[in-house]
Amino acid sequence: MASTAVNNNRNIRKSVFAGSIGNVVEWFDYSIYAYFATYIAANVFMTDDSLSSLLQTFATFAVGFLMRPIGALVIGRYGDKVGRRKALSLTIIIMSLGTFLMGIIPSHEIIGIWAPILLVIARLSQGFSAGGEYGAAASYIVESANKHSRGFWGSFQEVSVTVGTLSGAMFFVLLTTFMPAPVLEEWGWRIPFFVSGILGVAGLYIRQKANESPEFEDAKKSEDTSNGNIISLFSKYRKQMLTGIGFTIFWTVSYYGLLTFIPTYLTGVLGLPDKVSLIAKIIAPMIILIFVPIFGFVSDRVGRKPLLLASSISLGILIYPLFLMIATGKSVLIVIAMIIYALLIALYSGPGVATVVEIFPVKVRHSTLSFSYNVAVACFGGTAPFISTYLIQVTNMQIAPAFYVIFSAIITTIVLFNMKIGEPAGDEQQ
Repeated sequence: MASTAVNNNRNIRKSVFAGSIGNVVEWFDYSIYAYFATYIAANVFMTDDSLSSLLQTFATFAVGFLMRPIGALVIGRYGDKVGRRKALSLTIIIMSLGTFLMGIIPSHEIIGIWAPILLVIARLSQGFSAGGEYGAAASYIVESANKHSRGFWGSFQEVSVTVGTLSGAMFFVLLTTFMPAPVLEEWGWRIPFFVSGILGVAGLYIRQKANESPEFEDAKKSEDTSNGNIISLFSKYRKQMLTGIGFTIFWTVSYYGLLTFIPTYLTGVLGLPDKVSLIAKIIAPMIILIFVPIFGFVSDRVGRKPLLLASSISLGILIYPLFLMIATGKSVLIVIAMIIYALLIALYSGPGVATVVEIFPVKVRHSTLSFSYNVAVACFGGTAPFISTYLIQVTNMQIAPAFYVIFSAIITTIVLFNMKIGEPAGDEQQ
């Protein structure tokens, strides 16, 4: 009996690793693109105005988000028909090719207009693959876990996000510290994109060696997993998809606000030194990395809903005073605010993956989950830095971004109150 439990846990760990590796690559790509945006702009876009080049670079970055819902539906239906493992292999192939293309794009001085065109193609392919990645990986991990430990194992999907983000930050710090600026500007910025391509190849090997999720295999035997088409999803599963979007809104707004907007806010709005922003970039992901699995484990014991509601309500109430603390510009208060903010996001992320996966039936889980998640990310999370900056501009209030988080928290809290979320496992053994 004990050996069976050991084997089960070993199989679950293999599935978690195989499912998470693509998320690491995706968020590593996301991170290095943001950090090396100025270098990409100088090499790819044909303008003498550095600000215009940078804006074009970020606009190209945003294009990837537009492809996410499309990738979610196309790759999602593929994953619902042939299995999570094959879909995961497909997403990491497309993602790696897009990233590798970014690393080898010649400068605009060599190929002219083709440089930005190739960059857009690379971002479109990344966005397309990312659209199918999250739903496939989350479904695969949760379906591979025992029902009484899904909160804990599912949380590693979010851990992989943080690992990817921190890895990108580490690469940026290493290259900018030890590589001469002219070399970095000429070709050094390409190195992390090549590394990401290598990671993608390793991830593909791992995924091809993995087993299919047991729950999908059982569903395939008992029901038609290829039932319906893309259009039918919107009529048959509209309620679940709207619930998935509502569940994700607070999650994605608060997450992108913490990891993307606030570090830029500290330097661009408050005018603080880069080292303060760097502290924020490191401390928040570290808190999330440590506490997400802990809260995932706790959710398997006490239930997911109490933790999810505690997070959305608490951050909805505390975000205003937290921004007041950050706006003081005092390092100690900023660090305290970032820790509290990160802890509350971890409180949601811990049980979040298992909860959002279980909203959808197995036979259409990959496509419906992927579409719902990516619509929320594209419309609310990906736009969070822009909306937050716009709110500061129109209100002339440095703490205006807090209102966007409050808005998202209210929507998700209402959705949570109306959701039927799985009960804790009680005394069952993990």
